[in-house]
Amino acid sequence: MFTLRFDMRAPAIGASPVDLYRTALELAAWAETRGAATVIVSEHHASVDGYLPAPMMMAAALASRTNRVPIMVAIVTLPLYDPVRLAEELCVLDLLSNGRVSYVGGVGYRPIEYEMFGVDFHRRGAIAEESLDLLLRAKTGEPFDHDGRHLQVTPAPITPGGPRVAWGGGSPAAARRAGRFGLDFLAERGDPELGVAYREACLAHGHQPGNCYLPPKDAAHAVFVADDVDRAWDELGPYLLHDARAYAEWNRGGKEGTSSVSFAETVAALRAEAGSYRILTVEEAIAYGESGGLLGLHPLIGGLPPEVAWRYVETVVERVEPALAG
Repeated sequence: MFTLRFDMRAPAIGASPVDLYRTALELAAWAETRGAATVIVSEHHASVDGYLPAPMMMAAALASRTNRVPIMVAIVTLPLYDPVRLAEELCVLDLLSNGRVSYVGGVGYRPIEYEMFGVDFHRRGAIAEESLDLLLRAKTGEPFDHDGRHLQVTPAPITPGGPRVAWGGGSPAAARRAGRFGLDFLAERGDPELGVAYREACLAHGHQPGNCYLPPKDAAHAVFVADDVDRAWDELGPYLLHDARAYAEWNRGGKEGTSSVSFAETVAALRAEAGSYRILTVEEAIAYGESGGLLGLHPLIGGLPPEVAWRYVETVVERVEPALAG
């Protein structure tokens, strides 16, 4: 089993955005009958390489091209949205996908994104609290009153209670927010204290703790599988390094503990880390799957040309999946 992640970066070294978007939809449709467990899309704004800014639109396109694979939007930068309008989009997408789309909310970490939308970056936590409370009520489709307004999102979602929403982040405040609202928590780093803060907040607010994912520091977030790993690093290295450098630039000075972030400056250094960015042999991938792990494929990373991306996904489907099924 594997996941597919698409963030749609399209730097000058890679393929065109038109080709990348088309290929993402084609890959998802092809892969859902060949072992794909989830398709994941992300959100960022004001990125020079075109990082996906409209995840709900992308999720809708993916839902229209697939029939059964779950789709996750992670993350939704909640303070940048009107929560009632967002609830409407979630409910419509719930109908379009027959309940297959889930969400991970968060506050983000790039001031330029808040500046772009005219939202106070320094109030993002308080805004998130207000918006999350309203979103969770509105997405149910049930009527309620809020600040003198009578609200009801229509049409009602197909999922009872509305689409599933979790919360993500790398701070104790994020963990406590997830606990206060009784949501699952997806941490950006493996600090055990985040788990403690989450559990305590859940219990203090009358919720049973849900799923709390604390990734290890060496968790692999972008995986490829190849027969010849040396050759694959030569071919894929520049695209992986572009992705790593872009995230490193966004995260300097505050998020060095995030498990998915690498500060490697060269392809060789990125490979030597054996961390977030991995190229496995077929045998290693099979062993990983046999241990219960999901291969986190990032097939179009850094604008990787579609013809190259297809080869590596096909290796997983044709060489790894049959061995695991057997």
